[in-house]
Amino acid sequence: MSVHSDAYAASTQPEVTARLTVYLVAVGAFALGMASYVTAGLIPMIQTAFTIPVEAAAQLVTAFTLAYGLGSPLIVAFLPGRYQRAGLLAALGLFVLANAASALATELSWLLALRALAGVGSGVYLAMGIAVCATLSPPAKRGKAIAIIMGGMASGTVLGVPLSLLLAERLGWASAFWLVAALGLSALAGLAWRLPKLPTAATIPLGRKLALLADGRVLAILTVSLLAAIGSLGMYTFIAPFLAEPEHGAIRSIAPYLWVWGLGGVAGSFLIGPLADRMRGPALTLAIMLCLTFALMSLPLAASMHPWLAVLPIALWGAVGWALQVPQNNELIRTREAQGDGNFAVALNESALYLGSAIGAAGGGLILLMGLPLSSLAVAAGTVGAVGALVQLTNMRRH
Repeated sequence: MSVHSDAYAASTQPEVTARLTVYLVAVGAFALGMASYVTAGLIPMIQTAFTIPVEAAAQLVTAFTLAYGLGSPLIVAFLPGRYQRAGLLAALGLFVLANAASALATELSWLLALRALAGVGSGVYLAMGIAVCATLSPPAKRGKAIAIIMGGMASGTVLGVPLSLLLAERLGWASAFWLVAALGLSALAGLAWRLPKLPTAATIPLGRKLALLADGRVLAILTVSLLAAIGSLGMYTFIAPFLAEPEHGAIRSIAPYLWVWGLGGVAGSFLIGPLADRMRGPALTLAIMLCLTFALMSLPLAASMHPWLAVLPIALWGAVGWALQVPQNNELIRTREAQGDGNFAVALNESALYLGSAIGAAGGGLILLMGLPLSSLAVAAGTVGAVGALVQLTNMRRH
């Protein structure tokens, strides 16, 4: 009896360790979600504290996102395969230190540099965290593991950001960064204690890593992620002025609608996991892109009929927008697993999201400069989503 018990315990130990690692990485992703979006809410407080114009304070967001989108793939590309565990812990450590130091900053130049460091740590941590959890999890449960991590990030955005802003209103802007650092530190302590020794990956020359950009499947996946971000995150930038228009309900308080979008994102991130493990990734991505297109296209009609009807497409939009990256990252890891550069592919995918967000915001601004109605923003975003669905369908037929 004891022999069977010992054998069972030995067989389940790796699975328990993998599950614990996934949840600890998700805690860090929660802190990352807070850090990614809380700075925008802190701009008025930082502007007052540093006596600077709002456009200068807004560059703190730019520093974080540019460093996240551009710096993290470079570091992941140069990191040797044998340092996966150390790289993951170092990235989270950099993130914690940068946020703690941000709370102590007294000059804008220092704060800008520290937000950039936090952005680099965030990008490297998320890319490596997803890759590590995919390595530790059985293939049949990889989708669920990635979904938990993305759900942690979505929860940090939806739940953590309002909490940190409430804290900042009472204790000052620095308290928000202290909270982010404390959450990141708790994840770091847990991972340093429980993260197992990882398989030593072969050292891959940089030239071979960059060769993945010649992989047609990888480029198609990255293109779909880019187009989805242009449509989804680009439209999110203008959701407040869109709903403030008289023909869309003349909404005065945007907060309930942002909560609906965010809660939809949390639900979509967690619920997509089982589907990602049961359905073919490309088919699931196509279905998500079609739902995203429908949600964005139907938003003007729903809002014009009644303001509260707008919550239906907004909830669907948030759910599928956040859920998309689960099958996308899973497919990237599966496609590049044999080459050993799945973590670099995931880092490039995260960069595509941030680049898409910037392009979407710029494109929306151009539409407004042309004097087109605000409803055209949703139509344009939905059209970009439709193009992404077409790219995905073409990729499925080709491969």
